[in-house]
Formats: sequence, structure tokens, C-alpha cells
Amino acid sequence: MADVSLRQLELFAALPNFTTLSAAAAHLHISESALSQAVTGLEKTVGEQLCIRRKARGLTLTPAGQEFAAQARRILADTRELVLGARRGELRGPVKLGCYASFATSVVPELLEGFPRRHPGVHLEVTVGTNEELFSALQAGYLDVAFTYDVSLPTGYRRRTIYPTALEAHLHPAHPLAAGDTVDLADLAGEPLIHYDASPGTVNITEAFAARGAELTIHARVTQIILVEALVGRGVGYGLLMSRPNTLPVSIEGRPIAIRPLDPPVTLAHVVGIWPEEMTLTPRAAALLDYAVEKLGGFKRPIG
Repeated sequence: MADVSLRQLELFAALPNFTTLSAAAAHLHISESALSQAVTGLEKTVGEQLCIRRKARGLTLTPAGQEFAAQARRILADTRELVLGARRGELRGPVKLGCYASFATSVVPELLEGFPRRHPGVHLEVTVGTNEELFSALQAGYLDVAFTYDVSLPTGYRRRTIYPTALEAHLHPAHPLAAGDTVDLADLAGEPLIHYDASPGTVNITEAFAARGAELTIHARVTQIILVEALVGRGVGYGLLMSRPNTLPVSIEGRPIAIRPLDPPVTLAHVVGIWPEEMTLTPRAAALLDYAVEKLGGFKRPIG
């Protein structure tokens, strides 16, 4: 039987993340013909068709190819650990973390500042993106672990809880409801909402209002949390955002914001670290999760 090189495994392990061979070749910095030859060589070695390459250059992995790619990722991960000797003594090598965009500014600085101090031999690489981007990168083996909400997660992932979170009302300090310690969602019926338009938050908020028999009035839809807070700080409307650590009740313009928990609580969830269930966390990734739980697990929201 012909030998299979680690380079062949590395190339094939990346294929599930691409729909064309040309796109995969460009990402892998290899010619399309060389990548095609590598795949053909693997297929001859294993004696099975691993992918379907159409005339229009579309690329689809067969079931055997999907399983081969998953096993290739495991072999590559184990090889990296063997080379780095991470299971003995000081942790060394990379950790590739993905973080959901909406809370990245609240957790990434804490990790990038503190984790390398505790483990100077570990290099932390961070990718910020949507759930779809993070899931795709995890499955392709580009990430060790991703931080996201435990809401509408697909099957096939292991998880570890990092911190609890719930929907909060962001109000201008002069808003009548800011005088109380909590806010009832029903009391916001008809008020102008500056809506943070991101999945799955839109569906959650709509369902929360419907459950309280309240009317949701969206005044503006924006895709940045800092813009929600800036508009709230100017009194344009109110915001509904998930609670986050390492944030202050003030807009980017320095205007105060009153942040109040909802009573009864709405959209209780957790930020979790997830990774494919067929993959084993490296000691470095496990140490990062430990650090995240230690530093972020017990935050308390300041009242503005």
C-alpha cells in the first residue's frame, strides 16, 4: 500500500469547508492541479471515492470522504500534540479560538491580556464571526474551540459553560422606567426599540414580547451593539441586549445609560465553549476554557 503523507491529510482535512476545488486550492496556497492530484492519490490508496468533482468545478465529499476528513483532522491534531510535547511540562503551541461577534469586545481583551501571562508558551489566535462562520471553521479544523450562546446550537458539539447571561433593558437615564431596579418587558410595549438585528436574538425578542402579550415596536434596526448604546444614550429609544462582562453603563460617546435586568427574566442563556464531539480538546484549549470560566464566570452587572 502506498504511503499517505501528513501534507495529503492536511489538504484533504480542509476540503469540507469549501464548495469548489479552486477555492480550496487558493486557501491552501497550492495549485488546483496539485490539489486534485493529491486527492486522486488518496483515493487510489484507500480504494474509495472520497469526493465528487464536477465539470463546473463543484466539490462534494462522499460519506466516505466526510469520515476520512474527520479522521484526518484527528490525526493532524494528535501529531501537533506529539511534536509540541504539550502533555508533558509547560504548555506550548497555538490555541485557535472563535468568538461570537456580539460579545467579543467583552471577553476577548480579558483573554488576550491575561491568558498569555499565565501560559507564556501558548499563542492565542482569535477569530470573530457569526455562528455560521464559527461552526464551519470548527468542522473544518481551523478552530480548537468557539465561544457562543447555547441557543439554537446544532447537534454534534460538546460544550462547557462559561457564564450565564440574560436580556437586559438599556434606557436613557431620564426614562421613567430607569427609576426602578428592574423593568417588566410588558411596560416597554409601544416604546421605540433600537433593535440589535442579529440571529438568534431577533426571534427570541419577538417571542418574548408575544409571551407577555406585549406589542413590539421597532424604531430602528442596527447591526452593532455600540450603535444601539449610542442611540439609547441620546434618548432615541431603548435597547434590549444580553448581559455581558467587562462593560460599563455608558455609550461610546460617553453618555450614561441605565441598564436594568428584566423581571420576570427573559431569554436566560449561557455563553459556552463548544467543539466537535469527535474531537478531543488539546491541553492548551482546555486551559483556555479553565481561564475563561475563572475570569468571566462570576461577573456582576453594574447598575447605571
